[in-house]
Amino acid sequence: MFDPTAFENIKVVIEGDIYDRDLSGEIIVIDRNDWINAAKLSRKYEISFIKKGFKQELLSANMTLEAGLENLSAELLQNENAKQLAGCIVGISFRLLHKNELNVFKEVQKALVEIWGTERAIVQTAMIDPLENKSLIQSQVQVSFNRLVFEEQIDDLSEMVDYMITSLEKLKIIID
Repeated sequence: MFDPTAFENIKVVIEGDIYDRDLSGEIIVIDRNDWINAAKLSRKYEISFIKKGFKQELLSANMTLEAGLENLSAELLQNENAKQLAGCIVGISFRLLHKNELNVFKEVQKALVEIWGTERAIVQTAMIDPLENKSLIQSQVQVSFNRLVFEEQIDDLSEMVDYMITSLEKLKIIID
């Protein structure tokens, strides 16, 4: 019998939780990708959603799960020393369309630190076309945990989805 990896188990739980919320009408899933890199023996899963009633081009959330060869081999070899690698990397990001004003960036940072805490790395990246003089710009905010997530923490991932939805609600107020 096939024994699924931590990546697979975590992916199934996250995917189920997000699609349950989509079915209930709380959120709308707008994209999903599931990659296998045969050259590097790595996996990457990504799912994006918006809060119901929000416009996708203005504000969306994304969760990414990644596991590389070292994570897979740590599980398959079942070596005590490698056990600390038997998990996956979880990343959270948000795409926003907003005014190109420093105050907006500061408000976004403040709101996400309040939700996610100071232990998380929160990095904002603005994407602009310098040849166009537009008042609105696209930005991406990444929330990084700087550690692996293990199967024992699956319940925490459902809570992360709650935090993502709360983040969308707060960010909407800021960018409106």
